[in-house]
Amino acid sequence: MLTEKHITIREATTKEDSLIAEHFYQLWLDIGVHESNICLEWLEITLKFIAEARQDLFYKAFVAEVDNVVVGSVSCQLFTGLYPNVFKDEYRKFGYIWGVYVEQSQRRQGIAKHLTNKAIEYLKVIGCTRVVLNASPSGKPVYSSLGFSESNAMQLDLI
Repeated sequence: MLTEKHITIREATTKEDSLIAEHFYQLWLDIGVHESNICLEWLEITLKFIAEARQDLFYKAFVAEVDNVVVGSVSCQLFTGLYPNVFKDEYRKFGYIWGVYVEQSQRRQGIAKHLTNKAIEYLKVIGCTRVVLNASPSGKPVYSSLGFSESNAMQLDLI
């Protein structure tokens, strides 16, 4: 007999910042970044980033729980851009989603999609006109199914 899992998406608390940081670290490992290429201070760096984004960029995180156990998370905030923003907010106010992570044993059940939708809802509430994210190869189908389009970002590896 199959039992239906109860999935809950809720806003993360500040007490869960370390868990969000651990998910972010694990995300990099999962997409093939060797741990030797990640700074030893990854936890402190991520926690500082979250604290500053919460203070200045309307940062929010959401977690997914299955049977009251956190199995995934997502972070979102205002996107400050890579160059000066000279546009009015009503024309261009971008939100950024990062760190979409679901534990391996819970993948392919729609959890990442639910987390991403929750982040999108929040970014709409704070007046964003577009959502930007960088997708891993395994995440692209999830984001495409939500209406995200491929961007015109181009890259040139120098190493």
